[in-house]
Amino acid sequence: MSPSVPGALKIAGGSLIAVGTVAAGAAIGLAVQRRVVARTMQSDGDWKLPTFTPQVHEFETSDGTALHVEIDEYVGSGTPITVILCHGYALSSASLLFQRAVLEDRARVISYDQRSHGKSAQSNEKFETVDQLGHDLSELIDVFAPSGPLMLLGHSMGGMTIMALAEQRPELFRDRVKAISFISTTAGGLREVTFGMPVVMRAIVHRAAPAMASVLAKTKGIVEVGRRASSDLSEMIFRSYSFGAHPSKEASAFVAEMIDSTPIDVLAEFLPALQEHDKYDVLPTLAHCDVVVIVGDSDRLTPVVLSERLAAGILGSKLAVIHDSGHMVGIEHHDEVNQLLLEQFERVETGLGKKSRKAASLWS
Repeated sequence: MSPSVPGALKIAGGSLIAVGTVAAGAAIGLAVQRRVVARTMQSDGDWKLPTFTPQVHEFETSDGTALHVEIDEYVGSGTPITVILCHGYALSSASLLFQRAVLEDRARVISYDQRSHGKSAQSNEKFETVDQLGHDLSELIDVFAPSGPLMLLGHSMGGMTIMALAEQRPELFRDRVKAISFISTTAGGLREVTFGMPVVMRAIVHRAAPAMASVLAKTKGIVEVGRRASSDLSEMIFRSYSFGAHPSKEASAFVAEMIDSTPIDVLAEFLPALQEHDKYDVLPTLAHCDVVVIVGDSDRLTPVVLSERLAAGILGSKLAVIHDSGHMVGIEHHDEVNQLLLEQFERVETGLGKKSRKAASLWS
């Protein structure tokens, strides 16, 4: 990195990429670095990413942003349940590969990259909001799943996307959305999160984060160089905020690659929207659906208390806390998460079967 750029900017750039909503706050304490350095990561001998042969589409939203969409078509008989996977901030649809794999033989699965993430096009800054993500999901449903039952899965910002959609189109959740899986997400309150730092630091972090994000976005070229130069520190922070106490080398590298591929200005521009996110008033409308809320007990970005509030706001929802897992619980403990999803999916199938038999009896 150029000597004219302060070292603090270099570290802050790596930190923003690494921890998303923590932004500049993660760079404040070297305690994070010491904690992570002390860990011993192990290789996962069973690590293997699933592969797919989907239909690939480039879908243009109403504001002209091209979204990358992949569809695993259902090969069975009857009307399938369409499952739509919504990924989180600074990630891509690849972050939900394990969930996609367990559902692809049972349902029609749609995976897509949110605007400005993954293989989707980068949009204008004014459209990088959670509400806009809800509009994107709405348009995607109208084009690729205009009829039939739906199951929605959202991780982190993807869960916020589903809440935004519910606010915009409540009738969809009354009539067609049969189930929702919220993973490591929140209906609001991110400004309260301490990210594992002392409580006294919280106000400082949240006040400083938007300003630091703006600086990083305006110095994008310099910071991108700094990301590469500070990769060791960035990767350590990735691990600390993404996983529990024992992340595998493979899982850590997989997540780090996704985050590191997200442009610094995208991270900066979405940050205020995440901090301002508040959809608690929407939650009662989701009581029509089978709702499962999943969170890792070591999640520093969307801690357990936020999932507890989320579940409490939805009548009949189920809360599952996964032991020794961080924000990327769907990767770190994908077997446990997938089991919860399969049980939910089977409940939906059973419910639809009962309705079908009841309708048939009325016409007989």
